Amino acid sequence: MSVEPYDLPASPGSVGYLRHTSPPRSYRSPGRRSGVSERVPPAVEELLTSEPLTAYLATSRENRPHVAPVWYRYEGGTVELVTTGRKLENLRSNPRVSLAVQKAEAGIPEWTVTLLGTATVIEDDAENREANRRINRKYGVEPDAWAGNTLVRVAVGSASYRRY
Repeated sequence: MSVEPYDLPASPGSVGYLRHTSPPRSYRSPGRRSGVSERVPPAVEELLTSEPLTAYLATSRENRPHVAPVWYRYEGGTVELVTTGRKLENLRSNPRVSLAVQKAEAGIPEWTVTLLGTATVIEDDAENREANRRINRKYGVEPDAWAGNTLVRVAVGSASYRRY
């Protein structure tokens, strides 16, 4: 069976344990073309934009990792999130991050996506407000909820995914 580079493999799972027939698939490329991310295949972009799921943001400062759940919005090779506190402090000192997103039913994963990238903290109030509203709209909450958070954009450098 031939698998196209961007096709998601359909791997059957079994109740009681997880089974996959393919190792995680990774993608990395040197750049973009026509506003479309070449680092994230279209099938993975579809997963990341399909529904409001929680991402887990991994940051590190002075070799001390920190992982925390965040809401996000993905578009064209960039992840937007708004945050504060330790995550923001870590990003200011070390912009290298990882984000993991998983879809699961009753604790059994259907798929996972892991993104590696470089974060940029955006200090512009208008951009922060608009990004916060876009993310809040995705998750169905009031437009100005969590207005005190700061916008972070992550330029995705590579992506891997797995279907279970």
